[in-house]
Amino acid sequence: MKVTVLVGTQWGDEGKGKIVDILCENYDIVARYQGGANAGHTIKINDIQYVLHLIPSGILREGPLCVIGNGVVIDPVALLEEIDILEKAGIKVKGRLFISHNAHLIMPYHKLIDSLNERGSKKIGTTGRGIGPCYIDKFARKGIKIVDLLDKKSFEAKLRSNLAEKNDLLKNYYHSSEMDVEEITEQYLRFDELIDPYISDTARLLNESVSSGKSVLLEGAQGALLDVDFGTYPFVTSSSPTSGGACTGSGIPPTRITDVFGIVKAYTTRVGNGPFPTELTGEAGDTLRKWGAEFGATTGRPRRCGWFDAFLVKYSVMINGITNCAITKLDVLGGFDEIQVCTGYKLGGKILKSFPADPRRLEEAEPVYITMKGWKQDISLIRNYDDLPPETKEYLNFLESECGIKIKIISVGPKRDQTILQPD
Repeated sequence: MKVTVLVGTQWGDEGKGKIVDILCENYDIVARYQGGANAGHTIKINDIQYVLHLIPSGILREGPLCVIGNGVVIDPVALLEEIDILEKAGIKVKGRLFISHNAHLIMPYHKLIDSLNERGSKKIGTTGRGIGPCYIDKFARKGIKIVDLLDKKSFEAKLRSNLAEKNDLLKNYYHSSEMDVEEITEQYLRFDELIDPYISDTARLLNESVSSGKSVLLEGAQGALLDVDFGTYPFVTSSSPTSGGACTGSGIPPTRITDVFGIVKAYTTRVGNGPFPTELTGEAGDTLRKWGAEFGATTGRPRRCGWFDAFLVKYSVMINGITNCAITKLDVLGGFDEIQVCTGYKLGGKILKSFPADPRRLEEAEPVYITMKGWKQDISLIRNYDDLPPETKEYLNFLESECGIKIKIISVGPKRDQTILQPD
């Protein structure tokens, strides 16, 4: 039995899609446990690039079954589009994809309210895909789950109740047009017909599979520093990307988790608003963004870029229980003469002992750097660790020591084969 939780250790965009694609060869099932279509997991196979938003990255391999767990919020439009794209590409989805009947549905009013909120003065920098408003309804016990579609009368009654409240909000607060209940009812009942073959009690499926000796890879979206409890609140997502969220988002109990695998990018990026101590502005930030092609897979927005923050990753390792890691985009650093690594924060002249919970303190924190020699070499064609430049190995060894991790996978490019695997 092997149940691995895979988490992003920074602010998301660490390259989880490619690493899941590599790891899932050794797993029977890959399951998403939180988030929604705000995720953008990019996998490049040969010269074809796939961007997955809801369906687990394991779908691109022939073997594993794929599960969308109860912790994921589902946009029907995005899901059907993704299934259609995969099937047209010759990738089998039916019989391999299972969706939790307990997953909550993103409704049209969620997306509208999300986009309207982002026009205000208190922007978080969300993708505008209705994720936050859907989770708000979930925890306010007003959410609509996939299982609710089974009873048309009950579903319509819930929808009418919700829409009466949302339309009042849209009309009187946002000064926006109201939405039609009949139109939404018809749209979602049609959606129910189309996805019915995929719906399952996935908690039972996962637990019975583990009991029978099958292995499961639990795939998170976003990153640990966007966790609603442990991230840079309020500039966070509305779910728990940390390893703890894997249990509540899948139905697999913590006693069955065998290990936690982290993904770190060789530098740091962030999308949206919020504190970012190692952010590079001006020419240096633009250069890193250009070399790393740092633009959101979901929104196309340019990502904020900065040096590797070991203090942040060490905090992430602690709250997730990470032991082994993959490092991605190491090749991007090949053009720099010198590379800096943040080893701590200074505030008011004092070195901080722990990661700040207050975003204002984090915004004011001054990163403490060490400078390392760059390797000034293209490493994208290297496939063996021994062939890496000495400066690259020194960089990797320092990150392992500083963060308390073991790097098992080294990604030196976006393609599946641009990978160096470290032996156990």
